[in-house]
Amino acid sequence: MVFYFTICDPSYVVYMGKDKYENEELIKHAWPEDVWFHVDKFSSAHVYLRLRDGDFDINTIPSDVLEDLAQLTKQNSIEGSKRNNVQIVYTMASNLKKTGGMEVGQVSFHNQKEVKYTKVETRKSEIINRLSKTKEERHPDLLAEKMSHMKELNRRERNAAAERARAEKEEQERRKKEAEARNYDLLEDHELMTSNKGLGNDYEEDFM
Repeated sequence: MVFYFTICDPSYVVYMGKDKYENEELIKHAWPEDVWFHVDKFSSAHVYLRLRDGDFDINTIPSDVLEDLAQLTKQNSIEGSKRNNVQIVYTMASNLKKTGGMEVGQVSFHNQKEVKYTKVETRKSEIINRLSKTKEERHPDLLAEKMSHMKELNRRERNAAAERARAEKEEQERRKKEAEARNYDLLEDHELMTSNKGLGNDYEEDFM
């Protein structure tokens, strides 16, 4: 079971697991462009923001979207929901690291430098109430959805690679034609200079 929410910008997809076992599935099947949110140093739900198609930069998340995600994450932490000045940690889902010795739902990071933080000073009821009204329970096939998505990404990459190869070939042909044209011009100039040399003074007298 996965819970979905509609945030201030409905073009984003936001979802979270019901419990730690569902969180484990989300860790495995999150998309590369998903951003993972969690309350720092406390137990909480794993909340995910799916970045919009073609915009996979965690640094460009709008401030109002980030605030919605931070408030939602804080609210879904037993301990964090009771506190002020709660730190929220977030990173790309591809940066999540899972090892065999970890407990269910527990993660670490491949690269600590790619981990970001934002602070929630206090609960904003207007945001929580708005998000709660949009909560929707679904039972998606996470594996099938991810496989389909990865196939689409691979298709796009193949098309992009083919387009790059076509553009490179056209550029090579253009450069080749330009080089041939320059060589032809040089050849004509050389032939003209050679023919003028043979005319001598008689050639010049014709114009006197």
